[in-house]
Amino acid sequence: MDKISRIAELNDQLRRDFIGGKVLITPGIQALGSDAVGEIISAVRAFSAFTTDNDPYGEHDCAVVDVGDHRVIWKIDYYDLSMAYGSDDPTNSEATLRLLTIMLADEW
Repeated sequence: MDKISRIAELNDQLRRDFIGGKVLITPGIQALGSDAVGEIISAVRAFSAFTTDNDPYGEHDCAVVDVGDHRVIWKIDYYDLSMAYGSDDPTNSEATLRLLTIMLADEW
C-alpha cells in the first residue's frame, strides 16, 4: 500500500469509527444541542464524496458537509504522541496521534 492510501485508510478509520485518534467537537457544534450533534456526527461518519476538488492530496483529511441549516467542516490533523509537534510520519499509527475536529464553518 502506498503512503497516500495508508494515510487515507487511517483517516477514514478515525472519521467513520472514531478509532485511532481523538475527536474534538467545537463549542459551536455543542451549542446546537444533542439532536443536532448526533445528526452532524452521523453526517461526518457517513461522508464519502471525496473528489479531486475537496481532497486534492487523496488523504481524506478534510471536507465540508451541510447538515440541515448548518455548514460543517471536519478536518484531521497529525501530531506526535505528546501533541506538541506535527507527526513526522502520518502513516505510522504508533507514532502519530490523529485529531478529528468537527466545527461550524463560521468557527474556522
